[in-house]
Amino acid sequence: MTTVETPGLDGAPTRKGSSFKPLAGSRKAVDLAAHILVVVAVIIALIPLVWLLLTLVWHGIEPILNPDWWLSSARYGGAANAIVGTLVQTLLATVISVPLGILVAIYLVEYSDGTSLLARATTFMVDILSGVPSIVAALFVYAVWRTTLGLPRMGFLVAVALVLLMMPLVVRSTEEMLKIVPQDLREASYALGVPKWKTIVRIVLPTALSGIVTGVMLAVARVMGESAPVLILVGSTKAMNWNPFAGNQESLPLMMVQQYGQGQGAFDKVWGAALTLVILVAIVYIGAKVVATVFAPKKS
Repeated sequence: MTTVETPGLDGAPTRKGSSFKPLAGSRKAVDLAAHILVVVAVIIALIPLVWLLLTLVWHGIEPILNPDWWLSSARYGGAANAIVGTLVQTLLATVISVPLGILVAIYLVEYSDGTSLLARATTFMVDILSGVPSIVAALFVYAVWRTTLGLPRMGFLVAVALVLLMMPLVVRSTEEMLKIVPQDLREASYALGVPKWKTIVRIVLPTALSGIVTGVMLAVARVMGESAPVLILVGSTKAMNWNPFAGNQESLPLMMVQQYGQGQGAFDKVWGAALTLVILVAIVYIGAKVVATVFAPKKS
């Protein structure tokens, strides 16, 4: 097939014809190949996740269908005391770490230029804490609380160790969400005479709320299943204990470790505790997303 040259605006010939059709066809082929590659990668990533979930439901559904599992403590064959201990310890850690993490992220993004000594030291410490294993955080709290101060073990110590694990995740996720808030929103608020602190509270944080909540829930999901802090910092008990500041306090990770050590006959309770933990994380995550959706700024 021939091409036709026609004069352009500047008098130079411009080619027209079918010579560009093979190029367009190759672009479509590359785009299709990339699309297929991405879909295959997603399917490969979903296979182990779906397999894990189905296995968990298959082995753990029988214990949790019994009402006594949710209403009775381990002394009577249930897991209510472990569920209460997990929720209390995680709630304490969340109440402490989330406000601190959000305030640290606000300082790093809104008030610091990244060159001051405090900002660099804070960023360095956050990076270090992000990679600290849970056993190291638990041993640090144990050394300070038990060895140095000589105080008894309790559920509150687990929450303190979980704070060390949660706060870096909260800081990093909040920092990234604050950075993607358009600068035009801040400048428009400043132009109207709104103070900086009120701009952050009324404009910046609500705009980034959905992403912040997602980051917080990822941190909660990570620490809720940690077993090292509960093995070191609190003793097990078959009784119900709502007070994290007095006595031993059971949790689901601690229950799973204990039941696993009792042999093959207790594996049903291990799977049940694992499935219960996943269900609790899902409930908390869905509730947090609903709250974020309700309080997020409405889009026109």
